[in-house]
Amino acid sequence: MRTPQRLLPLVEEGLVDEVLRQLMSGKEATVYVVRCGDEIRCAKVYKAAEQRSFRQAAVYQEGRGTRNSRQARAMDKGTRYGRQAQEEAWQRVEVDTLMRLAAAGVRVPRAYGLYDGVVLMDLLTDADGNAAPRLNDVALTEDQARAYHATMMDQIVLMLCAGVIHGDLSEFNVLVDARGPVIIDLPQAVDAAGNHAAADMLKRDVDNMTSYFSRFAPALAASRYGLEIWAHYAAGALQPAMPLTGRFTISERPADVAGVVREIVAVREEHELRQRYAES
Repeated sequence: MRTPQRLLPLVEEGLVDEVLRQLMSGKEATVYVVRCGDEIRCAKVYKAAEQRSFRQAAVYQEGRGTRNSRQARAMDKGTRYGRQAQEEAWQRVEVDTLMRLAAAGVRVPRAYGLYDGVVLMDLLTDADGNAAPRLNDVALTEDQARAYHATMMDQIVLMLCAGVIHGDLSEFNVLVDARGPVIIDLPQAVDAAGNHAAADMLKRDVDNMTSYFSRFAPALAASRYGLEIWAHYAAGALQPAMPLTGRFTISERPADVAGVVREIVAVREEHELRQRYAES
């Protein structure tokens, strides 16, 4: 096919040898299948901010650092440079998060880098070698739905143990490759320790997954995995591969508000220290 304009720089620099075909077009990007030497990969080309239906809502950006004070001032003022810096930061989050999660053992595509608004990553395939379908395009038996749901709960726990919440998780941004579910689309990923809305976003991600799988396995609808997972995280007890029950009872004892505030302040101070260290 004819090489899209946005991919020409990657071809000229030798990062991509050939654009084979368009794979999909979504609310934030268009994905192409490309050849890089002997390997077949994906090139995710981000759409311009005004063309995306998914906006960079402030709730997702809370807790994110900027590379320097000049960028922060420009972003706050909404200058042309600031808008460009904000767009680059939004895109950089996905690559950084993919690498962070892959290192933590989460099933995400391997990312090779961000180049002029294009992310190069692995092409995920099914058992027949075809491009992996989205979860919403896969017909499931009840047993498969239960198994995939358990897998997704484990993956969400792994992500949270790494300090990350997807923030927009649904059946539309999970692929099913030859080994099962793989999480994709992470530019809006949330820092669990630095975002006030983290608990609500975690619960929403879990509820979205549970609601989808309960179409095939109705008994899942009564589960409360989101509340259970967050309770373990808030107590500092969340661990990868820990057994979950899907049951959660809200305590009627008076809340230790002062203790909760102290924990929040401590977590935020630790988060800010990590940011300052990363920016130094």
